[in-house]
Amino acid sequence: MSEQSDHPQGIFSRYLSALSYRDYRILWVANLSAQAAAWALIVARMELTYVMSGSAGLAGLVTFAAMIPRVLVTPISGYFSDRYDRRKVLACMFSLNLVHNIILTIMAFSGSLQVWHLVMLSLINGSARAAQMPTGQALLPNLVPRHLLLNAVALNQATQQGARLVGPAAILPFMAFAGPKAAFALCIGFYALSLILSLCIRTVSTGKIDPNKSILRNMAEGAIYMYQNLTLRALVLLTLFHCGLTMSFESLLPVVSRQLLGAEGIGVSVLMMGVGTGALCSSIYLAGVRDEAARGKLFWYSGILSGLAPCLLGLSAAIPMAMSLRHDQGLFLGVFLALAGVFVMGASQSGYMTLTHTMIQTIAPDAVRGRIGGIYSIHIGGTMALVNLLNGALADYINAPVILIGGGALFVVMMFWSWKYISLRQIYTQGLRVEAPA
Repeated sequence: MSEQSDHPQGIFSRYLSALSYRDYRILWVANLSAQAAAWALIVARMELTYVMSGSAGLAGLVTFAAMIPRVLVTPISGYFSDRYDRRKVLACMFSLNLVHNIILTIMAFSGSLQVWHLVMLSLINGSARAAQMPTGQALLPNLVPRHLLLNAVALNQATQQGARLVGPAAILPFMAFAGPKAAFALCIGFYALSLILSLCIRTVSTGKIDPNKSILRNMAEGAIYMYQNLTLRALVLLTLFHCGLTMSFESLLPVVSRQLLGAEGIGVSVLMMGVGTGALCSSIYLAGVRDEAARGKLFWYSGILSGLAPCLLGLSAAIPMAMSLRHDQGLFLGVFLALAGVFVMGASQSGYMTLTHTMIQTIAPDAVRGRIGGIYSIHIGGTMALVNLLNGALADYINAPVILIGGGALFVVMMFWSWKYISLRQIYTQGLRVEAPA
């Protein structure tokens, strides 16, 4: 575990105490920078693809290419993060994304960039990110004491979810005045900073690989543990539907931006910033929650709100029309409802995912934590990639708000249905009641 600074007091002690540990603080900033780059790239690539092709389906394909590596890469990266020094694995992934971004920027400025290039480069970017995320998550519990794990995970989620604000906000002026290629150039700096910081982490952290078992058998240990643990299995499967039905909206944003806000270019950034603002507020609030029963109730409520919020976003254009308002009044109310919808989406989805990550990290033994993280990433990343691809294709034929409303309403139904499972019902009412693994 890394050394600690002087004990913080007051608000810092409640909400930011994990940041008093040097290596965790470095990892936190490195993750924030990398996640900001990732979300900035998602926004810029989608907008550029939509402008180049006029197709929401192709915009969805680019997003799919960035997300599908979480299915293909994470089992291998989870094994590597348990086999090798997690600091070095992390630095290698930041290096790969830095090189990728340099190539993307050169092609964009030279005018040679085409849609198929964006698909292939998104695949490379997504592969490195798919390896980086579970590695960082496996390293994190070794950097703080166990009683600060929720605080550390919540603050880490603030970098992942709040980066939806930081990344799009950082590129907003570039998108408005210079276009996506300038946004690509800015992301080079983000990844360079992440690489430099990762090399400054001192804590050595590895898992445990059985030398008497084959590589495939060692890789499978994470899946075996996850599916044999009833609580872990229930959490992961419910989260799979959460990600597919409420969080796979990125490929719809170029269409939603034009239909609801009447805005091109910066509209996607504004909507994503709304999501990021809500996510950041939620993550910081959860960092100060210490009562286990309160965490369980928050998990339940955040799941319900995760389903209702996309419905609000989808209805933000229909509600003013139903009220027969003047055009200017209807437009103002529609924009207000849309921004409120994305804010609640960010807050509820981030809250749900933060609490899920904390529970998984608490249940998972350090020896197989990287591999469990890899299997978990397969479920959530694969689902989001496939559903984003499907949503982008459907948006060429079905009104995008209808897709948002349908997915959100279905997940609300699933949350009520999940009460029949004892392990989930106990979490909703009592919080997670298990002994933390060694």
